[in-house]
Amino acid sequence: MYIGVDCGTQSTKVVVVDVERGVILGEASRPHRLDEGENGRREQAPSEWLAALKGAFFSALERAGVNASQVRGIGVSGQQHGMVALDADGVPVYPAKLWCDTETSAQNSDLVARLGGEAGCLEKLGLVLQTGYTASKVAWLREHQPDAYRRIDSLLLPHDYLNFWLTGERVTEAGDASGTGYFDTRTRRWQLEVFAEIAPELDPQRVLPRLLEAHEPAGMVRPLIARELGLGDNVVVSSGGGDNMLGAIGTGNITPGLITLSLGTSGTVCAYSPEPILCDNAMVANFCSSTGGWLPLICTMNVTSATTRIRELFGLDLTTFSNLVASAPVGAEGVTVLPFFNGERVPMLPEASADFLGLNSINTHQANLCRAVVEGATFGLRYGLELLGDLTAGASQIRLIGGGANSPVWRQMVADITGTEVICPEITDAAALGAAIQAAWCDQRAQGVTLDALCNRLVHLDAHSLAEPNLARVEAYQEVYARYTQALKQRHQNV
Repeated sequence: MYIGVDCGTQSTKVVVVDVERGVILGEASRPHRLDEGENGRREQAPSEWLAALKGAFFSALERAGVNASQVRGIGVSGQQHGMVALDADGVPVYPAKLWCDTETSAQNSDLVARLGGEAGCLEKLGLVLQTGYTASKVAWLREHQPDAYRRIDSLLLPHDYLNFWLTGERVTEAGDASGTGYFDTRTRRWQLEVFAEIAPELDPQRVLPRLLEAHEPAGMVRPLIARELGLGDNVVVSSGGGDNMLGAIGTGNITPGLITLSLGTSGTVCAYSPEPILCDNAMVANFCSSTGGWLPLICTMNVTSATTRIRELFGLDLTTFSNLVASAPVGAEGVTVLPFFNGERVPMLPEASADFLGLNSINTHQANLCRAVVEGATFGLRYGLELLGDLTAGASQIRLIGGGANSPVWRQMVADITGTEVICPEITDAAALGAAIQAAWCDQRAQGVTLDALCNRLVHLDAHSLAEPNLARVEAYQEVYARYTQALKQRHQNV
């Protein structure tokens, strides 16, 4: 048995996987509290992740009908970019600033300028610093919380922190490290020159975690934690990774030709590459994969977070909301939504707010507003898909994950807007499944077990979720998407 953990923004999920039989035995989740404030502040207490992990762990095992002593390995996926700064005792010096925190946009702009603009960032890092990355969070802490900054002994990412709690080891791997903003994604090494610009007082040899290869274990579960969880001896903890990287494993996206698209709190589009891509576009992140390759991706910050705001504004349950979306026509009778409630990364508008355009006395009703916000979130992902160019242009299939993937209406909308076949894995929380698969790979690799074989055994596609593009709607969406991109152009001109 192997355990997969996915620590996201809203909750931590745990799956129990029987690798030999190729089945998911049980799964569970526990929520987190998100602390939001002015100026784009988005923070969480890491202690909430630990409490959620333990609660979901015991519940998933109970549902699986197995004992914790049967578990051989654990893999951890985590929300990317979050800053977990620890003191010498391993205690956070400040709450974790999350990927969706835009309070640090000024620090990010300053860092980009100091590194020589976009061209300088690409030369030094293989990507361009974004406000969501860890780098600007460290710079913000240095400027605004100097007492906490001076106490930093380790700088970890959320999945690194959970691995640290499990093993006592301060390690990371190239996939998640790619999103720090002080890691060279082409050479797969810390970029010490850039780190010195961000945190000149900190010794990188001391504060940065040791880098692992994707197949290497982070360590073994500490005896104290093993007893707390009821685990046996020598339970391996794999290197883990960011949620996008582990989500790619959980959808079988480990070779060229497939697209993984996530409809989560945020949205991502990614495709595997055996080599780093050379891109001059600041919005494409040339991240490493958690399999030894690369996983170029784009990330939008407003997907289910945006649709949920509108749904809750109208006091609708999910079923009623979906029915309203389905009842409105393609293009929502001229209503266009730029759903940038949290600012936006792609397109690059970190300080943006949401816009509702084209409203009049005829089209302003619940159904159109509900459909328009879902369309707007999906258009943002198509916009990102096009930025990936040749890497995704010939893809035959989109594998859809995240909470939004549970909606048949949304699945069909993705197929129609992208003109591509869409299907979901049976487990749409692919990051937790990917973490369990990686744990099995790490544990069994010495016996000749390959990651490809494990994905073939464990990644099952849900035939009932298949959505084929409807040619009439594909055609209709060309005009509606053009309206969206025109609104974006106008928004950029007004910034």
